[in-house]
Amino acid sequence: MIVLSSADVSCYNDLIMKKTEKTNVCRILDTKKITYELHTYEPDGMLSGEEVAHILGEDAVRVFKTLVTQGKSGAYYVFVIPVGAELNLKSAAKAAGEKAVSMIKQKDLLPLTGYIHGGCSPVGMEKSFPTFIHETAVDFDRVFVSAGKVGFQIELDPQDLIRVANCTVADIADGE
Repeated sequence: MIVLSSADVSCYNDLIMKKTEKTNVCRILDTKKITYELHTYEPDGMLSGEEVAHILGEDAVRVFKTLVTQGKSGAYYVFVIPVGAELNLKSAAKAAGEKAVSMIKQKDLLPLTGYIHGGCSPVGMEKSFPTFIHETAVDFDRVFVSAGKVGFQIELDPQDLIRVANCTVADIADGE
């Protein structure tokens, strides 16, 4: 029989909590009974999406980034595209039914979405915005998106992501 002191138990609980730390995105997926895998890594400064894909040991075409834009009308839109691609602003505007869209300023991301640059997820934003995902997402059994915190990625079925983030599938990117 092993006897642990309360300090040992506290230390053990801290280790377990760190190992199983969940983000709000994870809690939302759990609530909706969506199967996912949480991947964590130690961010070494601000990493590009391609660098994150490399750290995960994944092809960059399966790792998606979340971009937030504002249309001419003043409405906000979310676009989820492969990390190696560029958002085609003209195609994005057309998908959103806008004359034009432009990227929001980085300083506006946190107050608008609740997420910081490098940790923005299409799941669980503070407000709900029309969300579009690049059409290549449905070519895969599993895709990766931010879990809402730098150093945390979730891997899930793209159909589950489309459902939970209420995404419209569209051709919105170049160079993927």
